[in-house]
Amino acid sequence: MAGEVYVWRLSDDPMRFAPGARLMHANGREVVVESARVHRDRFLVKFAGSDSREEAEMLRGELFVRPTDVRDLGPDEFWPHDLVGCDVVLVDGRLVGRVLSVTGGPAQDLLTVSTSLGDRLIPLVQAIVVEVDVGARRILIDPPEGLLD
Repeated sequence: MAGEVYVWRLSDDPMRFAPGARLMHANGREVVVESARVHRDRFLVKFAGSDSREEAEMLRGELFVRPTDVRDLGPDEFWPHDLVGCDVVLVDGRLVGRVLSVTGGPAQDLLTVSTSLGDRLIPLVQAIVVEVDVGARRILIDPPEGLLD
């Protein structure tokens, strides 16, 4: 169908791409899902107003998130885009690095953290991530030995 885009889903919300779902583009522009379907090993989404290949191409490589007013987060839930740019700090106060991205994994999400030794993947699990303070832009971790080597 003209105007469809392949989407890599990072969400476990089954209604994320339901027709009528509102998503926010990283630049703040709102888009509305017109239709969505599975195609081979990918997911195709048609956004309202994206009726040609050229219009769909303009959405390529972009991150879309649900507006925060659509669903309230639980006390231990965070929007992935809110974690990007946060400082990662050890429980003893030493700076590890800064979050570059959050990737959905089969068992848990992973923080990609830029460190002085290169990028490191840190599982976003309570056993390692002690505290997340989005307001202070800080994530406190207590990693097992060897995780950051």
